[in-house]
Formats: sequence, structure tokens, C-alpha cells
Amino acid sequence: MGWDRLVNPYTITALDGVAYGLLLFVIAAGLTLIFGVAGVFSMAHGTLYLAGAYLAWHLADDAWTGLALALGVALAVGVLGGAGLAAAVRPLTDRPLDQVLATLGIAYIAADQFSLVFGAEPRMVDPPRAVAGSVGLGDYQYPVYRLGFIAVGLAMVVGMFWLVERSRTGAVLRAVVADPGMAAATGLRTGIVRTGVMVGGGVLAVTAGVLGAPVIGPAPGVDTTILVYSLIVCVVGGLGSIRGALLAALGVGQALTLGVALVPGAAAFLLAAAMLAALTIRQRTALPGRPA
Repeated sequence: MGWDRLVNPYTITALDGVAYGLLLFVIAAGLTLIFGVAGVFSMAHGTLYLAGAYLAWHLADDAWTGLALALGVALAVGVLGGAGLAAAVRPLTDRPLDQVLATLGIAYIAADQFSLVFGAEPRMVDPPRAVAGSVGLGDYQYPVYRLGFIAVGLAMVVGMFWLVERSRTGAVLRAVVADPGMAAATGLRTGIVRTGVMVGGGVLAVTAGVLGAPVIGPAPGVDTTILVYSLIVCVVGGLGSIRGALLAALGVGQALTLGVALVPGAAAFLLAAAMLAALTIRQRTALPGRPA
């Protein structure tokens, strides 16, 4: 009886928000590292997600083999996409506006090609048959795939935290961020580290597209939507902060699901207010003599 009282429409909506937030985290984690470590302002990150989503639609079938094939191809596409973007912005080092314009142009070209190849209508992506059903939560039914995605997303969160905060790779990344000149003097090839971060971010985005396609399916404009939400996560969480990105992503996920259910007309306002508050607090704490 107590369990039934806990499970209500808002609980189910909040669970959707967790799934949405974890998906945004996987995407935005790569983007915030690209900003923080490589110093690149990439506006083509949503394009990589959309590429993964179209891969899922084109390759996935009712079996696990289709999903595995899509993930394998996503790895290759993410590596090529990240390396290609790194090569494109290499001549634009320390020119953030030019980086934005260049990657934005790449995103527009890719979006046009996606529409030509896959059509202009939204595509539905079904999960493997084994996880295509629903499970009972109290008096409600909830998609099994979405619960599985939450579990996978949590595992990816743990993996990201271990990689950035506990592993030798994370120590290298922190060294390059803290003092690139000193890191280079110790023998670290900072250019390769930055390229590696862009490749890793690309792999995360395309993989998120494959896994998240049943949640946010491929369609024209999805790349822009994903990019905007990812930028919000990065701004609110702090550029280069994985911990901040996780908290911001979960907050954005709730604003886009539970927030819409509770205050239907104010979800966009909530996101804008959160960004304004984060930027204001960050500006105040950055100024000497001002309270944090």
C-alpha cells in the first residue's frame, strides 16, 4: 500500500527526468571536457548525437545484434568525427569565435546531408525485442528499455568519474588544464591530449545517440535541441566540471519533464533562470573581495 502511494504520475515523470538527465550528461560530459581541456567551442556536438541516432534507426533491429552493430559503427563514427573536428579547428587555436563559426558551418552542412539521406520526417527507433515491453511500477507501466538505459547511464557516470578523477588519464587531463606549458615541459604532448579529448567526446556523443534513440529519436532539428540543452548543462555545471555537469544534467532533465508536468508554461523559464543564476553566482565568486 505504501509503495502504491509513492508511485504516482509525478513519480513516473520524475523517473523520465532521470533518464533524460543521464542522457544529457553522457552528451554534455564530452562537450564540457572539450571546452575545458581542448579549449574548443564545438557547435557540432549535437550533430554527432544525431549521427548516432540515425545509425540506430538504420542498423538496429529487434535483436541485440543490431544494437551491437550500431554501437560498433558508432565507435568508428565517433573517432572519425572527433578527429575530423579536431583537425578542422586546429588552425583556429585561441580564436573561439572562429571555432564557433567553423563548427557551426559543419553542423549546418551535416544537417542538410542528414535530411537528404534520411528524409525530413521524424524516425521511430524501437529497442531490442527483449527490452521492448513494460514493467509494472505500482499501478503504472514503465518501459523496460528506459529503466535499462538509466542503469547503463549510471554505470557511465561511475566510469566517467573514475576516468577523470582517479585514473592516470584524468591526472594528465587535469595537468593540461592547470598549466599547459608545464605539462608540455614534462614531456606530455598536449596537442595529442587535446585531440584525444575531442575524439573521446565524439565517441560519447555518437554512442549516446545510439543508446538514446528510443528516448529522443532522430529527426531534423534534434541536433540543435541537443546542442542547446548540452550547452545549458555545461554553463550551469561549469565548463570542464564533470561533477557540475551531472548535477546540471539531472536538473535540466527534471525541468524538461517534471517541470512541464507541474508548471506546463514555465519549463523554458526555469532553464533560463537557472542559467542566469549560475552565471551570476560564478561572476560574483570570481571577483576578489566579493562573497561566494
